[in-house]
Amino acid sequence: MIRQKSFSNEKPTLYLVPTPIGNLNEMTPRAIDILNSVDIIACEDTRNSGQLLKHFNISKRLITYQNFNETSSTKGIINLLSQGNNIALISDAGYPLINDPGQRVVSEVTALGYNVVPISGCSAFLNGLVASGLVAQPFIFIGFLPPSTHECIKKLNLYKSYPMTLIMYEAPHRIEKMLKSCLEVLGDRHICIARELTKVHEEFIRGTISEILPVANELKGEMVVVIDGKHDDYEKDIDIGQILNMVNQSIASGMSTSAAIKEVAKQTGISKNQIYDYVHRQSEEKGVC
Repeated sequence: MIRQKSFSNEKPTLYLVPTPIGNLNEMTPRAIDILNSVDIIACEDTRNSGQLLKHFNISKRLITYQNFNETSSTKGIINLLSQGNNIALISDAGYPLINDPGQRVVSEVTALGYNVVPISGCSAFLNGLVASGLVAQPFIFIGFLPPSTHECIKKLNLYKSYPMTLIMYEAPHRIEKMLKSCLEVLGDRHICIARELTKVHEEFIRGTISEILPVANELKGEMVVVIDGKHDDYEKDIDIGQILNMVNQSIASGMSTSAAIKEVAKQTGISKNQIYDYVHRQSEEKGVC
């Protein structure tokens, strides 16, 4: 067991310092004080962080800490801590470790007994969640889904039955494809897309996936996508008999089972996987697998 009393020991400290996700006025006084007080600042990109520090008149030694060099960078940070240095870890924007580098160094630094102290501040997914209009808790933060449609659908299937609100990040060039995958796997749920948070073009787009899809390719900027969880009353609202009849009619007209399921999913907004479950269940009840 390791107990860290952050302010009653003199151990070297790694501070996790959030930076503004857009509006520089959201940099907190404590964050500025910490950056002024540490010996070294570890960052993703020295050019981006250099501009931020210049804005707040902070002059410190900068070192890089990125996902691709985390093994060597972690060793370097631990070495600096062993020499008695206090270090701040910052992201280009937002909170370190939340879809940003930092997990490895925090794990190893805490295991060695050094202090790791979080500083309150900006987090894009929390901004998106609390303003979404959807249930704020419990929630699951997923981050970016895989860019491959196959892998994206595979990952969404892991979360499709969860009742918790789902939160993801997405880039503008992938948002339309991502929403189509969500519609296929999760069904036509209520969502909110929060984009350009804290910036002049900040926008919240609320509605069902099918309502938002037609404008998806127009959207710019990094996005937080908040999606309603699966609720117990979803299935109560679905007339399973009618769904099965639609599938059976399509099959009778000459469609394959998979094509019929896909067509009914398109017509009803219910996910293909959910309709497949109904069809499979019906087949089992009839003794046909």
